[in-house]
Amino acid sequence: AHGAALALLLAAALGPARPHPQCLDFKPPFRPPRGLAFCRRYAEFGCCDLRRDRALLQRFYRLSARLDGPTYAACAGHLQDLLCQECSPYAAHLYDAEDPSTPVRTIPGLCQDYCVQVWQKCRSIFHYLSADQELIALENNAAKFCRYLSLEDTDYCFPHLLANQNLNQNLGLVTADAEGCLQLCLTEVANGLCNPVAMVHANDGTHRFFIAEQVGLVWTYLPNRSRLEKPFLNISEAVLTSPWEGDERGFLGIVFHPKFKFNGKVYVYYSVQVHYEERIRISEFRISPADMNALDHGSERIILEIEEPASNHNGGELLFGDDGYLYIFTGDGGMAGDPFGTFGNAQNKSTLLGKVLRIDVNNNDRGPLYRIPPDNPFLNDPKARPEIYAYGVRNMWRCSFDRGEPRTKEGKGRLFCGDVGQNKYEEIDIVEKGKNYGWRAREGFSCYDKKLCMNSSMDDVLPIYAYPHKMGKSVTGGYVYRGCESPNLNGLYIFGDFMSGRLMSLKEDHATGDWQYSEICMGTGQTCMFPGLINNYYQYIISFAEDEAGELYFMSTGVPSATAPHGVVYKVVDTSRRAPPGKCRIEPLPVKVKSKRIPFVPKEKLIMKTPTPRPRLRAVTEAPWGGRTSTTPAPNGRASKPRKGAERRGQRRKKKPPSTAPPLQNGAVRLMQHQNHGQSWGRVEVYIDGEWGTVCDDGWSSLGAAVVCRQLGFPYVVRASKMAEFGEGTSLRILLDDVQCSGQEKTLLECAHADIGTHNCSHEEDAGVVCSPEEVAEW
Repeated sequence: AHGAALALLLAAALGPARPHPQCLDFKPPFRPPRGLAFCRRYAEFGCCDLRRDRALLQRFYRLSARLDGPTYAACAGHLQDLLCQECSPYAAHLYDAEDPSTPVRTIPGLCQDYCVQVWQKCRSIFHYLSADQELIALENNAAKFCRYLSLEDTDYCFPHLLANQNLNQNLGLVTADAEGCLQLCLTEVANGLCNPVAMVHANDGTHRFFIAEQVGLVWTYLPNRSRLEKPFLNISEAVLTSPWEGDERGFLGIVFHPKFKFNGKVYVYYSVQVHYEERIRISEFRISPADMNALDHGSERIILEIEEPASNHNGGELLFGDDGYLYIFTGDGGMAGDPFGTFGNAQNKSTLLGKVLRIDVNNNDRGPLYRIPPDNPFLNDPKARPEIYAYGVRNMWRCSFDRGEPRTKEGKGRLFCGDVGQNKYEEIDIVEKGKNYGWRAREGFSCYDKKLCMNSSMDDVLPIYAYPHKMGKSVTGGYVYRGCESPNLNGLYIFGDFMSGRLMSLKEDHATGDWQYSEICMGTGQTCMFPGLINNYYQYIISFAEDEAGELYFMSTGVPSATAPHGVVYKVVDTSRRAPPGKCRIEPLPVKVKSKRIPFVPKEKLIMKTPTPRPRLRAVTEAPWGGRTSTTPAPNGRASKPRKGAERRGQRRKKKPPSTAPPLQNGAVRLMQHQNHGQSWGRVEVYIDGEWGTVCDDGWSSLGAAVVCRQLGFPYVVRASKMAEFGEGTSLRILLDDVQCSGQEKTLLECAHADIGTHNCSHEEDAGVVCSPEEVAEW
């Protein structure tokens, strides 16, 4: 990766185009919950439920009643086939409906030989199937008639697609590339956040979600993704953190009491400084009696405080288990190697650091703020703190309870945690009562403190999975997916790495008990070409979350600073198969809102490669500064023919005196990285009427970026960049604003834009691009 702010595109290797099953509602196909009576070919997987199948059957009856006996005998089968293509998993392709903005065909796309066969025997049925007058006018000319009904992409024409192995192999399964990397997609849910460390729900039927920022702000989001202007909680003045990138202190965790709907209690975990001493604090708040979307800031009660000997390894997770108890996950106290005492804090049961704690905060309005659960494992050990549930952990960052398989509840209650490693390994653990998870004796599966590691009395539990630092250096624990909308993901434990930005998954082999690893990539090709989906995210994966319905989310940022507003929340989506229509419908309880609602405006875009398999390249010359500058394309739109001796695309030409370079033409572009010249990424600068200037990011999208990348000889655009990510071009004028491109233009001047030099932006909004000479495997 290059730079913290670059979004990742984890893509598959180049190969044949992947299938893109899609229904006429622009969503993935599904498995009907009940068999289909009419369109039985699609009873196992397709785009029709029983209600739609019955509607098509009724239409068949109405149309066939208009056919005479011989015509019915010859054509009823064809009539059924044509009607049932609405149920095909490729219905959107058959009806040219992949794009919601284009008109839908009235007849599915037919293969030439089949069309001729139907035309010869049954052309009259098209009068009843379609009111398309252009089609009816061609009825007496077989060639023109069938050309009209053909598809540009003949792979998808009926009925040949039924026998197309590429389209039908693994249909309905999670798409994977040649290396087994699972191809998933995302929906942007929230943006502009300062290091979003947690997202939780109240489990009260409202389906609100609450996002906490490291600085100490918690925001309320309504089910329609609008945010309330008034914070749910603001303890930023009390929270100890800093703008330094990587500072681990701050507001770290939040959880709602399981009976929040009745008692209004919320618990938070944050760093605080008391008399020059750094501590972690667990506090209880109550909901405001005047506003169900705000906590009563005066209701804070400090449940527990623990001194932190160093500023790192602060833990931060809070969870309620099915047992109703509060679980608290602390770090080992910081520094490196847990150097505290003889065996370190994590192995020392007389301290609360490096532990999983379990306390009872129920019915605490009178008496002690918390009690010890009677079955805590070390309750009767005089040398141990009774709050300890498990020990030997270094810095568990993000844990979760498994909701269990939706039908059987298998796996319910398992506690998964990601424990951040020291020098070599990151690990995933399943935490159980009384168990020792090995730190500092062990890091992952290997020994860290060799002397301690050889102590047979440790009886430590090994992780279910560990990975080396060449894959990532700071694990972020996730969730076992148990949602409704992406049934193929059920049982998959999805987690990530903060430093490398890698998304990963584990699947349990029930026969052996082993966990099988699969990497998760962002969908390439057409995998994510559904309305509202994207296939890229910012590198630093901070946390994961579930909503009230069990759908999976993660939070990441391009700048890991508590004060940098670059955090985005993404929802994970599998486009290979969705749940049947209506199965996942939720009806949120009403929310009384007293604060202003701020509508959600998505900013991230689907990353696409620029059009045409082999793009029309512009002649590229080496500018005097050694970067890339485009020249004007040849008049016929083709690449200018290179002079004899010119090297192949992607390699530099031999240096020529500056005077041999062709004169710059209006619309030429170059890329700059801050004050240096870029090669394939940078701030976009455009040459107009004898001067270079910048482009404002108002309206800037991957379509405009595609024009720039193609001008510079790059066939692929990785993403469009905004907010002066590659520095501000303050020494230049802003020449273009409100640029709107279709992606096919030769230069930005051919795109719609404001008058040259007219703008309503500043250099803080300078636009940029990330281009690539090939489809990207990882950025």
